[in-house]
Amino acid sequence: MTGEGLRRIRVIGIGSGDPEHLTLAAVRAMRDCEVFFLLDKGARASELTRLRRELVAEHAGPGHRVVEAEDPRRDRSPASPAGYQAQVVDWRHRRAALYERLLRDELAPGRTGAFLVWGDPALYDSTIDTLEEVAARGAVPFTYDVIPGVSSVSVLAARHRTTLTRLGRPVRIAPGRHVAGSGLAAGEDVAVMLDVGAALTAHREEGWWMYWGAYVGTPEELLVSGPLAEAADRVLELRAAARERHGWIMDACLLRDDGPEPSEGAGPTASC
Repeated sequence: MTGEGLRRIRVIGIGSGDPEHLTLAAVRAMRDCEVFFLLDKGARASELTRLRRELVAEHAGPGHRVVEAEDPRRDRSPASPAGYQAQVVDWRHRRAALYERLLRDELAPGRTGAFLVWGDPALYDSTIDTLEEVAARGAVPFTYDVIPGVSSVSVLAARHRTTLTRLGRPVRIAPGRHVAGSGLAAGEDVAVMLDVGAALTAHREEGWWMYWGAYVGTPEELLVSGPLAEAADRVLELRAAARERHGWIMDACLLRDDGPEPSEGAGPTASC
C-alpha cells in the first residue's frame, strides 16, 4: 500500500492536566486529525475522558469525529513481580486487539486519527508499544508519529522549584514497585511514577527527602515536600483520601538523599 493510502496515527502528548501546558505542536497536530480515539476507563475515571473531550472540542478542526471505546480492564490486585508483569502483558495484548479494531473500523485508509496521551507519551506510557504490536500483526497497515508533551515529573519539579537533575548526579525514573524492591542508591535522584505508595512505604524510615505531587497542573493539585520519614504518613493519607474522592489518582514523587539548600527551608511543607 502506498503512503497516500495508509492510515496515519498521531500520538499526542497533552500534558498532565493544565490546558495551558498543551504545546503549539500538539495543537497543530490536533487540527490535522479527523478522528480522535478516546478510551473510557469507567465511571470512576470519567473526569479523564471529560478533559480529553474538552481539549478536542477546543482545538480540533471542523468535521472531526470522536470515537469512544471501553479500555480493557486490568487486574490491579497485589501480585508478585512475575505475576504483575504477566497481568500487564495480558492487558496490553487485549488493548492491541482493541486498537486494531478501532483503526480498521473507524479510520478509513488515507485518513488521520489521534490518541491523546497524558503527559509525555515518549517518557512513560504504553501507547507506543501497543501501536507497535498492532503494526507487527500486519492486519491494518498504518504509520504514526509522536508529539511529545509536558511530563508530570517536569511539572512536579517546577511546582517544587527544584530540578530533576543536579550537577554531576544521575536521575533514575522508575515505577514505585521497582523502587520498593530495588532500593535507593546514595548520590542519585529518583523520580517515581506509578505505585508511588509502594516506594514511600518501603523507604519511609530512611533518610531521604521527598517532593510529592498529585493531579499536578489541575485545580485539584496536591503538593508535599519534606524528609521522607516525617512526610510519608501525610502523603499516604492524602493519596488514600484523594483516590476515594476522585476514583483515580495520578501522582509522582522525587526522592533524593539530601534536602534542599538551607535558604529553601528544611521542614515538611504542604499545599493541599
